[in-house]
Amino acid sequence: MHPVRVLVIDDSAFMRKMIADLLSSDQQIEVIGTARNGDVGLKKIKELSPDVVTLDVEMPVKDGIKTLQYIMETNPLPVIMLSSVTKEGSSKTIQAISNGAVDFVQKPSGSISLDIEKIKQELTRKVITASNAKVATYHMNPDNNRESMVDQTFTKVHSHTLIAIGTSTGGPRALQRVLTDLPDDFTTPIVIVQHMPAGFTKSLADRLNTLTKIHIKEASHGEIIQKSTVYIAPGNFHLKVRKMGTSFAIELSKEPERNGHRPSVDVLFESLADVPNVNKIAVVLTGMGSDGSKGLTYLKRKDSGTTVIAEKEESSIVYGMPKAAVKTNTVNHIVHLHHVGETITNLVKRSGGM
Repeated sequence: MHPVRVLVIDDSAFMRKMIADLLSSDQQIEVIGTARNGDVGLKKIKELSPDVVTLDVEMPVKDGIKTLQYIMETNPLPVIMLSSVTKEGSSKTIQAISNGAVDFVQKPSGSISLDIEKIKQELTRKVITASNAKVATYHMNPDNNRESMVDQTFTKVHSHTLIAIGTSTGGPRALQRVLTDLPDDFTTPIVIVQHMPAGFTKSLADRLNTLTKIHIKEASHGEIIQKSTVYIAPGNFHLKVRKMGTSFAIELSKEPERNGHRPSVDVLFESLADVPNVNKIAVVLTGMGSDGSKGLTYLKRKDSGTTVIAEKEESSIVYGMPKAAVKTNTVNHIVHLHHVGETITNLVKRSGGM
């Protein structure tokens, strides 16, 4: 296999060299060029046909958002955004991910960074993953086979229903599609784990909240779960659901990372398994790795009535987490992204909702 050919676009000469050096340290990656702004970068994309582009969010002449938009409109290819953790930077990064970028990496803070090795590992891993991502799948219409049914049963056992969603690479776009496909009067609460560092999950929640009448927020420790509300786990915190009297509450913790993740989908699903007297729907969307699969096995073992939905391979930007979920033999519905929201709605109607 040939190395992943990468073009680095950044207005800082120092950052261009640092990113190029970090990537070049991995034998699976070849940096084929750099560009100082979006205009130069677009020309080099035509000349060099890279496999993956790393793109600075904030640049003069043509910023990362406009450059990404042009790439996606003319020649879609995998893009990794390089972002600062500032409020404006995180907001633009979420916009970029929603508009087609595969993933993002926080920029190193300087030449002498204690996190430089961690950033190198994250950057190289995400670039290699992006090289295999299916960038164009998000815009494809599903085939006539709307879903692969493993088991269509969903029996209303309890008066309340909870939905838990886990996702990673490609998740912000997938979540946008699923949540905006739900009806405006959808009342069943949803808890979400999206792999994302601190400082970015609030921007994600704020952006999604502008797109639907359902209230979408970053979760807070101890709050009581309300109807018509979606809760997104804050970066660097595990999210658990706990029974509290006749209600359900959010518990955030900084327990050790699970398989490199905090928040972890496994932790969310396992907590849901221990919540009594509620109908449960667990959903696994696009993402790298296998987070969620152990949690599903535990959840189904403790509560066999749980209904599990996994995103189809054909619509997954990265078919890692859904594939691992399917392999557990706990999945009831294997669904194209464009029908996940509809499937959830139909299941909730059948269960009586919350």
